[in-house]
Amino acid sequence: MNTQCILLIDDEEDLANLLQTVLHKEGFSNVITAGTIRDGWAKFQEVKPELVLLDIMLPDGEGYDLCKQIREISNVPILFMSAKDEEIDKLLGLAIGGDDYITKPFSPKEVAYRVKAQLRRASFSEEKTVLNNITVGPFEMNMDGTELKKNGTIIELTAKEIGLMNCFIHHPNQILSKETLFERVWGEDFFGSDNTVMVHIRRLREKIEDTPSNPTFLITVKGLGYKLNSKG
Repeated sequence: MNTQCILLIDDEEDLANLLQTVLHKEGFSNVITAGTIRDGWAKFQEVKPELVLLDIMLPDGEGYDLCKQIREISNVPILFMSAKDEEIDKLLGLAIGGDDYITKPFSPKEVAYRVKAQLRRASFSEEKTVLNNITVGPFEMNMDGTELKKNGTIIELTAKEIGLMNCFIHHPNQILSKETLFERVWGEDFFGSDNTVMVHIRRLREKIEDTPSNPTFLITVKGLGYKLNSKG
């Protein structure tokens, strides 16, 4: 059994029980549940989960707010679950720090698959073969691809942002398409996920650029993709 802790925050008791059962069957023995933002935050600090499944509409507020709280102290993968299926809702979820967004009603099996995919990506297994720190311009990535510095100062990044930066820093000055980035970082087929990549690129720029609205390092190559400019 997989002992990684999953925190499931949803006030629909029947759905929470169903997801917990399916996740148990998929090998996740440690699934903790909560039904409110207050209880979810308390349990997050107590159990320090490897992944959070988070409903947006909760009795005492919106999951977006809890996501922001979590992002202040942790880069743990967060998968939003919501009946809101408008594109703006999905973009908002990603923009504030979510790593995935699944619309209700959904297949519990699909949730289990996405949980596995997020945990797999969070391990950065594809980039852990690097033996030495890599330096590109003012950026330095540590040897296991989990920490980025700019001019010697650590930059706090989410799991997806560090995954993107790993791609760029291992291929400086090379154009990487949205398809390539999505498949490498999300571990799934592209299927036209332009907005997902764009949102995360924008968030990454806000952290690594001196002027995010006029980037000098993470450059858009119109019609082709993005590249990391080593000279800035």
